[in-house]
Amino acid sequence: MPQPVDESTIAVIRPSGSMMGPPATTGLQKKVKGHIEKGIPWVVVDLGKVDWFNSKGIGTLISCVTSCRNAGGDLVVARPGKKVISVFMISQVVKLFNTHETVEGAKEALIELRSAQEG
Repeated sequence: MPQPVDESTIAVIRPSGSMMGPPATTGLQKKVKGHIEKGIPWVVVDLGKVDWFNSKGIGTLISCVTSCRNAGGDLVVARPGKKVISVFMISQVVKLFNTHETVEGAKEALIELRSAQEG
């Protein structure tokens, strides 16, 4: 039976600076993969300290969301700044990511997602 989702089973990853390719993008992928390997496929990516973001950052987030979902979890984005949201809108991927203004809101969304899955 899958592990219940609560505060203790949600990983929060906080990249900072630029998400425009390695090493930042590969670092994020490694962190997500590490949490999945530990049995924690429920992830919040807090983008509050990311100041630059491009298509490589988007590709990395898509890969991470896919990995989490394939492992029975999900990934949500918290605190995306104006530049990140602009890139999401321009690239038309805004609907692919579940985004929240706070980390707490993102955690609550993951808990609700899991509850909905369990029916």
